[in-house]
Amino acid sequence: MTVLGISCYYHDSSAAILRDGVVVAAAQEERFDRDRYSPAFPIQAINFCLQQAGITIYDIDEVAFYEKMYLKFQRTIISHLNGFPHTFRNFAETMPLWLKDRLAVSFAIEDELSFKKPVRYVKHHLSHASSAFLVSPFERAAILTVDGVGEYACATWGTGNGSQINIRQELHYPHSVGLLYSIVTAFLGFRVFTGEGKVMALAEYGEPEYMDQFRTLVDLKPDGSFRLDTRYFSFNRGDTMHNAAFVELFGPARMPGEPLTDRHHAIAASLQRMTEDIVLAMARNIHKQTGEKHLCMAGGVSLNVTANSRIRQEGPFDDIFIQPAAGDAGAALGAAAYVHHVVQGKPRSHPMRTCALGPEHKNHMVEVLLRNSRANYRKLDRAELVQEAARRIAANQVVGWYQGRAEFGPRALGNRSILANPANPEMKDHINAVVKHRESFRPFGASVLAERVGEFFDFEGESPFMLLVANVREDKRGTIPAVTHVNHTSRIQTVTAEDNGIFYELIVAFAELTGIPMVLNTSFNKDEPIVNTPAEALACFEHSQMDCLVINDFLVERTAPEGSP
Repeated sequence: MTVLGISCYYHDSSAAILRDGVVVAAAQEERFDRDRYSPAFPIQAINFCLQQAGITIYDIDEVAFYEKMYLKFQRTIISHLNGFPHTFRNFAETMPLWLKDRLAVSFAIEDELSFKKPVRYVKHHLSHASSAFLVSPFERAAILTVDGVGEYACATWGTGNGSQINIRQELHYPHSVGLLYSIVTAFLGFRVFTGEGKVMALAEYGEPEYMDQFRTLVDLKPDGSFRLDTRYFSFNRGDTMHNAAFVELFGPARMPGEPLTDRHHAIAASLQRMTEDIVLAMARNIHKQTGEKHLCMAGGVSLNVTANSRIRQEGPFDDIFIQPAAGDAGAALGAAAYVHHVVQGKPRSHPMRTCALGPEHKNHMVEVLLRNSRANYRKLDRAELVQEAARRIAANQVVGWYQGRAEFGPRALGNRSILANPANPEMKDHINAVVKHRESFRPFGASVLAERVGEFFDFEGESPFMLLVANVREDKRGTIPAVTHVNHTSRIQTVTAEDNGIFYELIVAFAELTGIPMVLNTSFNKDEPIVNTPAEALACFEHSQMDCLVINDFLVERTAPEGSP
């Protein structure tokens, strides 16, 4: 059986194909249309998935959509009516989107794809839950999903057993930790969707001095359920989702581009602490209610690596699995998995070990591009390529690294990455300033050999998708300053030869040169989606200050000056 999963029309549109329970392909539309967090119908992502699977739309048995749009429309209408007349402007702006696209999903699928069968609609949080549990390595587990909002639900918990999922409790709009995080993100002068990660990083520079104010906003119960005090918010009523009462509580909002102060650091730190307290309380209650030993997590809040790590370290579960594409992109995969395993009753047998599920490009295509672009390149065999890249990283060069299939989800995990020396104390500022062109407080992750992670970090186990942080061991903090955050933690990816052979070989070669079994790893992009094609990688390289670029078997260097030998 072959199932196509689709998510679209809000953010992180994507497509995924499961064939006999195996994830054959998955990709976000933003990688193709180059619109960050693209909401568009994912026609290019769908076409890629079909091509990767070697089939046409006529070979698809089922199409699964990641939420129930009419139920979401009902909640939207009720919300606008409850706030009328203050919500009228927002109502007038959003209704054309509903009437044009969101209420016509089946028609769009038939028109764009010529798929004539009925479409399966799966509830938003059930898609998230399926994306986590049904591809996890656990036969049974508790499930937690937390995000902004789906149809009505903003968080759910339940259990999975074999090919069955049982959602046991939901927390409904507007009582949403994801929504709260986005509101404060905008209040601090950052864009929603792009800014939440910035706020998480900013939080480490402050102390949680505004917890009393957040406790005024959030009535948190011991079981992790909570209610937002809506007197401090203006849902659907204006340009911002905070109101004058919120400003009285926290002070004036920061305008984009204004300097960051200790107050902003403290607000971010308090928001982060409140978020962690909520999800940790939820996890503890789920364990109390279910007695399960394992936990599966998805939803946009599951991209909060610090909160994830508190659940792992302080929570009662033996192990956790976090969907690497935890946001709405992964919900396309979840919808497909739900139809295959739950609706059709097919058994599970293929846990998700990698998220390298996107496009790849063959050597002959890359060489045509490099030759036509007059790039300064040379082809090397695999061993030479690995050694040369390792040598350059050890010499403090910044290397663009493009290998194999693109990652599904927001993390670069050694396929579409920018790599550098973690031992160089100036490297973090250098990459932020002249390569990525972003804020100086933004940290970088560490990709570390799985078998040596304990030498440098207080960490045991696996973190293959860079969704956890670990404390850097006290005696190693001076050794790897470029990946050590201000609070002495680092976001880590454990790398194995089984899951990413050439990237593993590169880190081994770097360790042989330096004694350090890791490299600094950040996504291969600037203010754009992660590069998808060799042409995009070459353009990003040429318009940044990376020192060299590795694409497949080719090493690309800066064009030699005219007249040089």
